[in-house]
Amino acid sequence: MSTTPAEPASPLEARTIEHIPVTERHGRASQLFTIWFGSNIMLLTVATGILATVGYGLSIWAAVLALVIGNVVGGVVMALHAAQGPQMGVPQMLQTRAQFGLYGSLLVVAIVVFMYTAFFASNMVLGGQALAELTSIGETPGIVLVGVLGVVGAIYGYRVIHAMAGVLSGLAGLALVLAFVMLFAVVGVPADAFSSGSFSWTGFMGTISLAALWQIAYAPYVSDYTRYMPKDTGVRAAFWGTYSGCVLGSLFPMLFGAVIGAVWPTADTVTEVHRGGGALGGIILAIFALSIAATNAMNLYCGALSTLTIGQTLRPRWRPRAFTRTIVCAVIFAVALAIALLGKGDFLDNFENFMLLLLCVLIPWTAVNLVDYYLIRHGEYHIPSLFEPDGGVYGLVNVPAVGCYVLGIAVQVPFLSNELFTGPVAKAMSGVDISWIVGLLVICPVYYFWVRATTGSRERIAAEPVTTVTEKA
Repeated sequence: MSTTPAEPASPLEARTIEHIPVTERHGRASQLFTIWFGSNIMLLTVATGILATVGYGLSIWAAVLALVIGNVVGGVVMALHAAQGPQMGVPQMLQTRAQFGLYGSLLVVAIVVFMYTAFFASNMVLGGQALAELTSIGETPGIVLVGVLGVVGAIYGYRVIHAMAGVLSGLAGLALVLAFVMLFAVVGVPADAFSSGSFSWTGFMGTISLAALWQIAYAPYVSDYTRYMPKDTGVRAAFWGTYSGCVLGSLFPMLFGAVIGAVWPTADTVTEVHRGGGALGGIILAIFALSIAATNAMNLYCGALSTLTIGQTLRPRWRPRAFTRTIVCAVIFAVALAIALLGKGDFLDNFENFMLLLLCVLIPWTAVNLVDYYLIRHGEYHIPSLFEPDGGVYGLVNVPAVGCYVLGIAVQVPFLSNELFTGPVAKAMSGVDISWIVGLLVICPVYYFWVRATTGSRERIAAEPVTTVTEKA
């Protein structure tokens, strides 16, 4: 492996997917709260809450309960990945090679690239619609402008993204408080809004799934924002900083969305937020739209790192630099822009189907990753092997991990329930979707016992401490 230069003290991040030496580690666990709290208070989060009352037709009280359960449970899964960054010092998707093997990880990484490209596109749609509502520039120019702001943050990288989210943590947090005050104390919520909608297990479980997936969808990149932190950050500190910031930053905008969805069920997300804020609606909408820039920078940054991981997998001796990250960001932005412009007409329906599809393919990955990290290897990995052309001690394909990934998708299929497909078990349960719960319950023990039974040598490898890595990429 070739030695890479130390990262300069500059806003532009010089490193990409290589290991971060301990001499370059910096930051505090409290920064994890601000990056996840600030980046989640935005229009797309509000739109997810609107789906509970508009898409699923739940009453406000049922929607609130479902959103709380989904965020609280999904946040646990997501935040458990956060501790991997300080310990290993590499991006989350590159670390996946340790479970799936060098080539075995390619499918999962490719899915993640698609996922964050789609999230980037979704955010551009809502941001563009907000700018069109507030100004006269038009929807398409607004979409482009929102996307460009995200590209700038992604190009500058880690430090700038943390700084953007830190500022927005206070600004968007204040806007969220004002939104609730204006909605309930000034605009007013009609009494019939609380009696509208109804309870259904299909809608209730669907809303739980959407909220849980909102959290779990961050799992493939949560370590990307902890990998520069000191190794002694600690599992508990990384977990609670990430968990509290992401759950609180997601839950309250979703609750706001659920209420305004019940009040104005026929309006679009941007109009509902504008109305809900009353006299301050324009300001609140502008801040929520501005928050999209930080979130999109995170999505694009991690999409770029995952794309570079794919390239480096196919060309193991290649060491991408900041310029390459810039090029990849521009390409992903172009693809996302095309998706945004083509799909903006049926935004909520497209977004809901996309989220439910993601749940099916992310669950087996997160089960394999967490079981391997916490129960099989106890956080100890041989970092140089992650960059070896033959996969080092992890090989090219890890059969238990790949097998469990395929099995994890297969066992969920009968339990799936959405507009695209409804499985036989879900039909028998009147459309209730518990696929992600089944996936976790099946894959966690299967992977654990499969590894224990077939690869005893892994225990000797696990005993080799992660600190054996040299200060090389």
